[in-house]
Parts: sequence; structure tokens; C-alpha cells
Amino acid sequence: MDNEYNEWLKTKEAEARQKQEQFMNRIAGKLKRPRQQEAPVHPFQGAPTYWRELEWSLEERAARFEENFTAAGGHVARLPDLKAAKAFITAKAQELSARYVLRQDDPLLTELGLDEALAAEGARVSVWNGHRSEAWIARAAEADFGIVAADYAVAYTGSLVVQSAAEKGRSVSLLPTALFAIVPVERLKTRLGEVLETFDAAGREALPAGIHFISGPSRSADIENDLTIGVHGPGIVFALLVG
Repeated sequence: MDNEYNEWLKTKEAEARQKQEQFMNRIAGKLKRPRQQEAPVHPFQGAPTYWRELEWSLEERAARFEENFTAAGGHVARLPDLKAAKAFITAKAQELSARYVLRQDDPLLTELGLDEALAAEGARVSVWNGHRSEAWIARAAEADFGIVAADYAVAYTGSLVVQSAAEKGRSVSLLPTALFAIVPVERLKTRLGEVLETFDAAGREALPAGIHFISGPSRSADIENDLTIGVHGPGIVFALLVG
């Protein structure tokens, strides 16, 4: 019985291979070119040289980032300094009636001096500090605004890059209703590869707990492509280019 079964398997395998050959030959015929019987040679790895050498000026980076980030549903404001960024967020807190704000414990955000300004407008401000005694994820879900300092921004893809750490919880950028990301212009890169190369150079041991690429607000679509904004993250995202 075993021999009969093995013979039957061989027959079915031969039939399947014959059908596969016929199928591939038909495709080659439709394309009007001979079939590729061997794997093509790939002498190069990674991005081509011309792509690695692509680098836009600062002004073009800012313009392209704004164009691409806005196309994805985000908002971009170009501001001269941190003082202007502070005034912008404070004004938005008034406009959107923000009552609870959560920010990362980042030196740049401390320098911003937002806590006192928002408190004067009646908003409560918490600083994610990594203490396990605080229910930070629940606090983030309650927040009207989340405020982060972007580690990088990428002009070509219109993306913010935000790393997480003990004092920079990922939930600050993922759970509040609106997200504000401060982006010093010197952190604005042309290509995503420039950012990824910095992580490679730092080595595995230096990698953060999470690296998040944010291109506009959260968006989700069902099988019929009905698009919904803000289901799995902030429905409003502002990138503030500072400098």
C-alpha cells in the first residue's frame, strides 16, 4: 500500500510541475519574451548611489515635508523659535478647549515652558516620567493633547520619527486626541535612509524600546475602503518646524 501511495504522490507532483511550467510559459508568451530560467544576478545591495547622494536644501526639505505631511492629513506650522511654538500650542489649547495635556519629559519641551502657560489657561499638565506608580497609559488615553519632541522628520515621506524611552512613553504620541510634535529644523532630513543609518551606526544595544514613524493622523479603512480618522491614534496631528 505504501508503494502505491508513494507512486501516486510522484504522479501528482509531476502533474503539478507540468501545469506550473505551462502556466509560466503562457505568461512569458503573453509578455512576448523568453522565460527567465535562472535567478538574475544582483551585483548591488541597498539603495543605489544616486539615491544615497540625494540631499535637498533646508528650504526644500521644509517645503517638501509640509507638502507630504499635509497630503496625509496632518498640519504643519513653520515657526521662528520656541517662543512662537509655545504661543502656537497655547492658542490651540484655547481654540480646542484642551483641559488635560500630557508631554514627554524631554529637555527641549522643558525649555519650551509650556506647563505654566497652559496652566494659566486652565489646562492640567502632566509630564511622563516613567514612574511605574503612575497609570501613564490611562493618563495618555484621557489627554486632549500629547506633546512630543521629534527625534527626526523626513521630508521625502512626510514622516515624524519619535523614539520611546522611560521618560518618553510611546503612548504620548499614540493615545491623546491631538498630537503636537516639535521639530527643530536641524532634525529635518531628506531621506528615510539617513535616519535608519543612524540607528545602524549606533548598534543593536543602543536601539530604543520603540521607533515610531508618524505620517499624519491615525487612519483606518474597512474592506469597503470607508476611511475613518482617529480610530487607532490621534485624529489631529501638528508638526511644528522650529527655527
